[in-house]
Amino acid sequence: MSDSSLSTSTTPTEHSSLTEWLDYMQQIHVSAIDMGLSRVLPVAEALGVVQSAKDDAYVFTVAGTNGKGSTTAVIAQMCQAAGYKTALYQSPHLSIFNERVRINGEMVSDETLIDAFSKVEAARLRCALTLSFFEMTTLAALLIFAEADCDVWVLEVGLGGRLDVVNIIDPDMAVITNIAIDHVDWLGDNVEDIGREKAGILRDGITLVYGATAMPASVQQVIDTHQATCYQAGQDFDYREVDTDVWQYSNAAVTMQLPRAALSLTNTANALSAVLASPLNIDKKAIEQALQTVKLAGRFDYRETHNRHWLFDVAHNEQGVEFLLAQLLPLWQQHLATQNSADALNQSSNQANRKPASIKMLFSMLGDKDINKVVQRLTEAGLPISDWFIAEIDYPRAASTEQLQSILASYVDNAQIHEFKRLSEATDAVINDSQAQDLIVVCGSFHTIGEALAALADDDLS
Repeated sequence: MSDSSLSTSTTPTEHSSLTEWLDYMQQIHVSAIDMGLSRVLPVAEALGVVQSAKDDAYVFTVAGTNGKGSTTAVIAQMCQAAGYKTALYQSPHLSIFNERVRINGEMVSDETLIDAFSKVEAARLRCALTLSFFEMTTLAALLIFAEADCDVWVLEVGLGGRLDVVNIIDPDMAVITNIAIDHVDWLGDNVEDIGREKAGILRDGITLVYGATAMPASVQQVIDTHQATCYQAGQDFDYREVDTDVWQYSNAAVTMQLPRAALSLTNTANALSAVLASPLNIDKKAIEQALQTVKLAGRFDYRETHNRHWLFDVAHNEQGVEFLLAQLLPLWQQHLATQNSADALNQSSNQANRKPASIKMLFSMLGDKDINKVVQRLTEAGLPISDWFIAEIDYPRAASTEQLQSILASYVDNAQIHEFKRLSEATDAVINDSQAQDLIVVCGSFHTIGEALAALADDDLS
């Protein structure tokens, strides 16, 4: 597609702000999602990022329906702990765009991003092509990594695999966390089609870590075509919880007892399998250090703030909710036990009149997700949800409050539904309408988490 329709006067400069650049890049292509590599490859080649990754870096590429963020975070932390200069690319962000692009755990600066955006824009114009926001920003991240001469690149696929812009870079190690129904408009409505798309990150002769015990036949076909080596969860590696602080990992070559990370064991085990299968020199000491320090906001993210207990989780599809519930149910029992112990030590008339602890849901989703399935699983889980606080998130594909209300009304029997125009208002309301012993669960979308965290930060500043 030609760029002749754009006025050069609208193009930001190296003196423009990051916000101006981000706003501009959201407007220069006809659609937010436009899968395919034919437009982006010429620009990437003009920038030299494909050759740089091939020559100078070891590349982990991680695809999958859920768990990509946690898996990439753990891989990157292990490589960094072992002394490798490590680049990490993730999407989307929760609070600020810079979260997507990190080197050795540190977000890159606005100035670094703006410089990269300027170079990507110049290359795009020379090629007379338009690119989507995701394509532009991903190319900028890859350019930053190349110019920083990073030893290891850890890349999270945005959507699918085969046609995602991340796939312009040949991986040395591929990870597919799991495969479930999501993004049906782009990937297909069955696991075989979705699996084929995600397995598109494979290259001839490389290693794949497959993080689920069930594998679609389409994935095995792609593995066979590329003569790739596959290490699959439950067959070639496994893990088990020893206690709340220790877990055990095992594969054919090693068994290790390790400290628990503040992330899911499933994703941690997948990440560790990828690191161990690589030729990188990463010893147990580096692995232990990484597990004790790795963090990722919004992934079963428990916090205490504003005199309330919060759990933030980006679960936004049926499999993600199943994963959330598997961890939430034990957390709730632990939370109740803690509250009961505190009450026993601090008897008072106010506590005698206090309502029992309950769960308050702060909830919103994108309209193109299967909201019915998500709500159904949350309401059928047997959790004491007393209230739902809903609002439309500030995003073009957001579900309307009316849509959320209609779906919730079909499943919610013994809880109240509170509607608000903005998620910031719903966040304030859930604080005011809850007690200190309640648990507030925030879920449904990355954007839900991001707006709730922004509202809480604004409250801290006011």
